[in-house]
Amino acid sequence: MRSFHFPGRSTVHAQNGMIATSHPQAALAGIEVLRAGGTAADAAVAACALLGVIEPQSTGIGGDCFALVQPKGEGRITAYNGSGRAPMAATVDWYLERKIHSVPLTSAHAVSVPGAIDAWDRILRDHGRLGLDRLLQPAIRAAEDGYVVAPRVGFDWNNQFEKLKNGTNTARYLLPHGRPAAVGDVIRQPELAQTLRIIAKEGPKGFYTGAVAEDMVQTLRGIGGLHALEDFANHQTEVTAPIGTTYKDHDVWQCPPNGPGITMLVMLNILSRFDLTRIAPLSIERFHLEAEAARIAYMMREQHIGDPEHMTIEVASILAKEFADEYVSQISLDKLLDLPSVAPPMNPETVYITVVDRDRNVCSFINSIAHSFGSAIVSNQTGVLLQNRAGGFRIQPDHPNCIGPGKRPLHTIIPALATKAGRAQMSFGVMGGQYQPVGQTHVLTNILDYGCDVQEAIDMARGLHYEGVYQLEDGVPAEVVEGLEKIGHKTSKVMSPLGGGQAIWIDWDKGTLTGGSDPRKDGCALGY
Repeated sequence: MRSFHFPGRSTVHAQNGMIATSHPQAALAGIEVLRAGGTAADAAVAACALLGVIEPQSTGIGGDCFALVQPKGEGRITAYNGSGRAPMAATVDWYLERKIHSVPLTSAHAVSVPGAIDAWDRILRDHGRLGLDRLLQPAIRAAEDGYVVAPRVGFDWNNQFEKLKNGTNTARYLLPHGRPAAVGDVIRQPELAQTLRIIAKEGPKGFYTGAVAEDMVQTLRGIGGLHALEDFANHQTEVTAPIGTTYKDHDVWQCPPNGPGITMLVMLNILSRFDLTRIAPLSIERFHLEAEAARIAYMMREQHIGDPEHMTIEVASILAKEFADEYVSQISLDKLLDLPSVAPPMNPETVYITVVDRDRNVCSFINSIAHSFGSAIVSNQTGVLLQNRAGGFRIQPDHPNCIGPGKRPLHTIIPALATKAGRAQMSFGVMGGQYQPVGQTHVLTNILDYGCDVQEAIDMARGLHYEGVYQLEDGVPAEVVEGLEKIGHKTSKVMSPLGGGQAIWIDWDKGTLTGGSDPRKDGCALGY
């Protein structure tokens, strides 16, 4: 329990249902759906659709979606991969012939087919009671009538001014009065509202075919894209079983590749060989071990993970005990492992939503347009801001994550779910691009090793060892920073805090839910 002498957030407690999001209006929209008899999946989709309007830098219908759903909080978990593919014309030779060796992040080539709308529809067909026609109404009202810009949204909008000023249609749609939207401004997007109405009426076909798809393709081809109407019309969500590992008597679940959740599972496998309870949560040793586990796991990911149809290594072999053991014996508390430098192609944004309903259906749900404001390309007439997820591809023949016709890129967004004895224990996620596997590991170990509640676990200061530099939040004590530097870490402060997160803990004995939401964002947990 937190000390009430100091600023902070209390955990949120409820019996019937709960949602945690990165924006209060989205959390409220989800609660209204739950109280109206909707399921966890219904609430997640309604909240996410609204976030695509009111938190446009992070998510939207022009992006991708992953989810884990466990009906009644026990038994079979289903993983939904709503990530889009590269155009069928996107061959690696096309890029190499033009001496393009990385995907420009604000070009049409960075735009993969948005997968979110089809994923929402599939999840609702499997686990919802309400339909897109009803669940999109809060988003439609916000786009039509206007919404008030929240503090973190305004902060990000201001930081992306140059990007939006130079994008395709972004000055028209996203720079009202020629400047970034500021906190307290009211923003309206009538074109996006009309597009949402089409989807509400026609379902996914209203997005992937017809006038909306034609406008997106025309926009992209007009600036050099290789997209065709067939690329949109042929898109389908992939439904699979999750992958997992065990940590502290809990099973931890992730979506399989091309999702990067395997990175977090490898980190847990490595850290499980150490007794973190013997070292302080804000200590040199804890941050060093977390960084070493991350460096190993990210090295593995960048070498081996991509579209599973093109991977040459089995997921089971990476999650095997022997893979972790190969490196654990080499980790030292007083120096860094000698590992190759890892430079992922992108470090984007996202939103994460967790919902548990009255029947204890659990939905761990994440949606993203990749970098802040995605590709900075807005479709000409529809107001759809398109993701730049294809910027995560490599242009490197024979690499599992090399761009290719109809391939899905290595992703960054990962919804997580922890179970115990088959029952859902915690639905959680941590946003923040490449930080997500580290953030999820940090939050989970804060709870299972250090006894934090979900809010304390989310609040605790963070660090990310990324591209050879340990990026540390201001909350990391100065003596820890100094100690990390003494054992060889190059450190820096981060301008923006690392990610944001949400979590809901289920107490089956008491019949209660406990939620937390990250103060690094605008959101909250709400229950009833």
